Amino acid sequence: MNKFFWIIPSPPTLQAQSRVYDLKARLDWGEPALTIIDVSDRSQFNISHIMGAIPMPMNELVDRALTKLELTRDIYIYGETDEETAVGATKLRAAGYQQVSEIRGGVAAWKAVGFPVETILTASC
Repeated sequence: MNKFFWIIPSPPTLQAQSRVYDLKARLDWGEPALTIIDVSDRSQFNISHIMGAIPMPMNELVDRALTKLELTRDIYIYGETDEETAVGATKLRAAGYQQVSEIRGGVAAWKAVGFPVETILTASC
């Protein structure tokens, strides 16, 4: 008698630092329980950001996160530089968020491998 065992796949685990491929794997897996945060300033966010990312500029990061995200939420964070990303991640961890992963290379690395980005067009007068 043959027995078939169904293995339920699980998403890739969250690491303190992630490559863009790690985030893409989570998104491709269909994982809804994650948030992507862009800590760059609003003008940079409008020019280009990872599809689905939400803007939380550094000066608003902790206050906005605490009002919008559960402390147990898986968070992927990036900024204009890896240093800015690390500062943002440190602030979130200090505020009680433990599931925070820094996306190395940010949106530039994301775009470099051809993953989708979004742009917000603003009307000029």
